Amino acid sequence: MEKHKLIDIASVIRSKNSGPYELTFDVIFKDFETYGKVKAANAINKQNFSALYGISEDVILHLVYFDPAKAVKVTITRPIPSGALGETDVYGAQQHGPLMGMEVEY
Repeated sequence: MEKHKLIDIASVIRSKNSGPYELTFDVIFKDFETYGKVKAANAINKQNFSALYGISEDVILHLVYFDPAKAVKVTITRPIPSGALGETDVYGAQQHGPLMGMEVEY
């Protein structure tokens, strides 16, 4: 097994609102071969995602490998609702930064 930076093997890494109380993260891979290897190795999972973001696994609502789009989608409960006092990213579009440095092994 080799380690690969997600930013090198994905064509899209993004975050966005999934309603005012949830954030969704999408990782879309460059090709089906790489996606298949990442999926087979379960290289993105609740354990390493929660460690990366410093959150409990219970906060992760969904972690889905979506074959037709060669993508992984992770939905979490927002720590602060969108637009609430103290919330700094109303659209959730700036939360994907840690994923860009993530390494996966497959």
